[in-house]
Amino acid sequence: MILRLLPLLMIVVGALRAAPPNLVVILADDMGWSDLGCYGGEIETPHLDALARGGLRFTQFYNAARCCPTRAALLTGIYPHQAGIGDMVSDDGLPGYRGFLNDRTVTLAEALRPAGYTTLMAGKWHVGSAPGRWPLDRGFDRFWGTPVGGGVYFAETLAQRPEMFFVAGAERVAPPADMYVTDTFTDRALEFVDEAVARAGKPFFLYLAHIAPHWPLQARPADIAKYAGRYDVGWDEVRARRFARQKTMGLVAADAVLSPRPAEAKPWAELPAERRRELAHRMEIYAAQIDRLDQSVGRVVAHLKARGVFENTLILFLSDNGSSAEGGPGGFSRGVAGAPLGTGRSYASAGLEWANAANTPFARYKMATHEGGIATPFIAHWPAGIAARGELRHTPGHIVDMLPTLLAAAGATYPKQRDGRETLRPEGRDLLPVFAGGAVARDALYWEHEGNKAVRVGDWKAVTRGREPWALFNLATDRTETRDLAAAEPVRTRELAALWEVWAGRSGVVERDELVRHRRSRAGNKQP
Repeated sequence: MILRLLPLLMIVVGALRAAPPNLVVILADDMGWSDLGCYGGEIETPHLDALARGGLRFTQFYNAARCCPTRAALLTGIYPHQAGIGDMVSDDGLPGYRGFLNDRTVTLAEALRPAGYTTLMAGKWHVGSAPGRWPLDRGFDRFWGTPVGGGVYFAETLAQRPEMFFVAGAERVAPPADMYVTDTFTDRALEFVDEAVARAGKPFFLYLAHIAPHWPLQARPADIAKYAGRYDVGWDEVRARRFARQKTMGLVAADAVLSPRPAEAKPWAELPAERRRELAHRMEIYAAQIDRLDQSVGRVVAHLKARGVFENTLILFLSDNGSSAEGGPGGFSRGVAGAPLGTGRSYASAGLEWANAANTPFARYKMATHEGGIATPFIAHWPAGIAARGELRHTPGHIVDMLPTLLAAAGATYPKQRDGRETLRPEGRDLLPVFAGGAVARDALYWEHEGNKAVRVGDWKAVTRGREPWALFNLATDRTETRDLAAAEPVRTRELAALWEVWAGRSGVVERDELVRHRRSRAGNKQP
């Protein structure tokens, strides 16, 4: 009897192996490179750490320096300016600066639908705020979230952010009165997964785009209490401990040098005791926001397991940019007077010094194209498709690689046309060979955001701001960008700068000062 059933069993097993995977992309907002336990941090992230142990961590994966550009590149596989979102979501009337995905782009959802995927999204969209440019207009079957930016965790905070709103499908809705946005996004995502799993034999793509840990500092009291006193040691000690753990983990070289404390940041020991206590509390809340984000990941994983689809689900986790220094030293506080930090009536940021710690060991922050602004933790987990367990991948990867990689995993084809117009071809590379321990070939990687520029060829990276001279770094020996080699390597520096100029020309990049003049001219022309 068993022998007679063996051929049938083999066919079933083969079919299961050939089944296209479910795809889950989880995006954090403003999270630093070292904030996860598996990247050297002390914040408790057991669920993401478990995905890292069961899959892969990339040590040199990059985003596009800020929320809107990163989301545009993730969804389309092309650079942000090519997609129409070279800056944020205002429309400057220039091809690279329309503030919404243009009609020559194809989103992941639009490319996966013809391959039989149910396409789901919960969270922050931020690549087209006006109706007609929301997720359901760009290939998603289900959506619950905000088409605009972040800045809200509790429902009561909407009184301070009246421009913020939520949408179910294509209709504006009131959020739950007891909303904590990380949990609410997760609730909706799991409901969508249940609907998709009920459609037997049809895979799903879930894009869960969180607001956490973007400011304001707002978290559930129990999560904040967990970190009471943990940051009393201060940012200098937190950086040193994270850096030591990163070396032990092999995330950075044993002889790597920690980037210096920013000139604007005072040594922790020089601050008055009362000021230290208030600043440490800010970091406690920031840690609590990441803790709750990790709990969300745990809920997603448990749900996939309970539905029997975890083994053949590719989960990718990353952040949209480095940690934010907005508010400068000490951060800002602009909530309701007297409201305790962390509550829905408060509105504060962690500040420059803690952002520097979050981005350990790198310099700079969100919006910059130094490593602190563009390096992201990147975890890939797929039991049925990735044989490696707990390994590191040092091959550079970029947010434009997400679309080619996910389409390759799904067996989907990138459309040559969209609504009768020729589409822009993806700029990224399929990373499945890297997942398997191989390599990918590419000429260069590029960045530009609000005058911050960078280009990387091999281990060499050139970086500048505006029309300042280019700095040059060899990331193989100086990942923390502490030794500018431009004077010693003038020819190489000029070559990389020339490559960037060619890319900028074909991608629709406009110099920052020219863009500012253009905006002023448009604003003047609109005056009565």
